[in-house]
Amino acid sequence: MTPNKLTALKKMSDSNGIIAALAIDQRGSLKKMLASAANQPSNEHDIIEFKKVISSELTPYASAILLDPEYGLPAAQTRADNTGLLIAYEQTGYDTTAPGRLPDLIPNWSVKRLKEAGADSVKFLLYYDIDEDEVINEQKQAFVERIGSECTAEDLPFFCELVSYDAQIEDAKSAAYARIKPHKVIAMIKEFSKSRYQIDVLKVEVPVNMDYVAGFNADREIIYSREEALQFFKDQSDSTTLPYIFLSAGVTAELFQATLQFAHEANAQFNGVLCGRATWKDGIEPFAKEGEQAGKDWLNSIGKSNIESLNTVLKETATSWFSKVK
Repeated sequence: MTPNKLTALKKMSDSNGIIAALAIDQRGSLKKMLASAANQPSNEHDIIEFKKVISSELTPYASAILLDPEYGLPAAQTRADNTGLLIAYEQTGYDTTAPGRLPDLIPNWSVKRLKEAGADSVKFLLYYDIDEDEVINEQKQAFVERIGSECTAEDLPFFCELVSYDAQIEDAKSAAYARIKPHKVIAMIKEFSKSRYQIDVLKVEVPVNMDYVAGFNADREIIYSREEALQFFKDQSDSTTLPYIFLSAGVTAELFQATLQFAHEANAQFNGVLCGRATWKDGIEPFAKEGEQAGKDWLNSIGKSNIESLNTVLKETATSWFSKVK
């Protein structure tokens, strides 16, 4: 890793090399959630203001924040001093007119422009089915290679967010998908840990659906025994030498924290989190219905509690990325 990339990555982390980052790069989905809570049509003003409030109230407790360049740059100006800035590069969602969930970039942005906007690091989200047609996956691999080269040229760390799926299973929360998820997640991580992609940090799902792990959800069938699930977390950790962090995938704060403790029990060498909705999603309703001050009040009570509890769990469970970087 170059000295500039190393310095930037340290800005994204606490002093111990743990990434405790806050994610609010949602765009279309956040607009819909705000509009639904307010019972009015969606608008750009609300999404910009909500991101600003999240940033100002919660970044004092985060090592970095993930924002988007379309609505999030005003929020970057409200973040706490010394909080790292990670900016998303992908267009929200994916192309639904063709098979393969093909990605695209925001057309009027480049890594150079993101850097000029203040980014300390760049994030790109990729939906990937390791078992999909080779023609589709080669397109995605080349796409990631180009972004890796662009980040290397601008000397900025490249965070690649990997989200698995199966082209034949529509519901990613189903039991059918839970049975094959460990294979999908682990094989995907192995692929994008290759040096050709020039990725610096992987942002990944946990390798199982915790609702189907014995002891986690009494209302669901058991697909993984506790021992099997622990082994999948260990296999995931062993599948890469890159720093990697977990995404929260919209689960509750309590379940996400319990999942990190489970990963630690498995001796998974994960290096932090990039946590979004699990921290702030319940703050949408007071903000949308009652206004900015009500949103701030919620964030400074329950939101703050969520992120401080998560930070406590991270100190107990995550490992430093310092030993992984050369």
